[in-house]
Amino acid sequence: MSDEDDVPRLSSHALAALQEFYIEQEREGTKTPQGINKYSVGSVEENWQLSQFWYDNETASRLADEAVMAAGRGGRIACVSAPSVYQKLKEKDGKDFSAYILEYDKRFAIYGEEFFFYDYNDPLNFPENLAPHSFDIVIADPPYLSEECLRKTAGTIKYLTKGKILLCTGAIMEEQAAECLGVKMCKFIPKHTRNLANEFRCYANYDSGLDSDSSCSENTEKKS
Repeated sequence: MSDEDDVPRLSSHALAALQEFYIEQEREGTKTPQGINKYSVGSVEENWQLSQFWYDNETASRLADEAVMAAGRGGRIACVSAPSVYQKLKEKDGKDFSAYILEYDKRFAIYGEEFFFYDYNDPLNFPENLAPHSFDIVIADPPYLSEECLRKTAGTIKYLTKGKILLCTGAIMEEQAAECLGVKMCKFIPKHTRNLANEFRCYANYDSGLDSDSSCSENTEKKS
């Protein structure tokens, strides 16, 4: 998404039709390579052109655990541009929560009805079955380190969440994150499978377990 202004915008009707197409592809057997669990972190390779850099295993696990705890029994969790957290949640095969992934990368359509195409440039363009304030917690990792990207993603987060927000982005976005979402920086420091130049942190608007010790980020070496 280097040419962000050139990304096509879809109407709600077209988006719903596209969603149905992706689901049908899943039914027809779209698969990851043989022998690889499609929910394993790394089963979908990073695409640097989409600014994708996955969390390491410890970070993905910690964020998934935090999301489950914050959502509560029977909770619904939305992972916005945070696919490795979604994958960790699915690895848990939990019966007490449900998880959904909102992603621009159409390769994640392999997750069927739990996948929603998401373009932060059109932050509220969702199908009708994605109801407002229907998630107990939203964990989001905006794809770029820019105020514009954060503000647009914040609109999505506010639409989806019942209240709880867990944000992973650059340390340089602390002031903007507080302004947009009322979140505060956590002690836990996220790490990626690759060493990135930017410092990443986690932010929450509730008393999270991520403040209990050291060591949150994902999918993007956000670009300022």
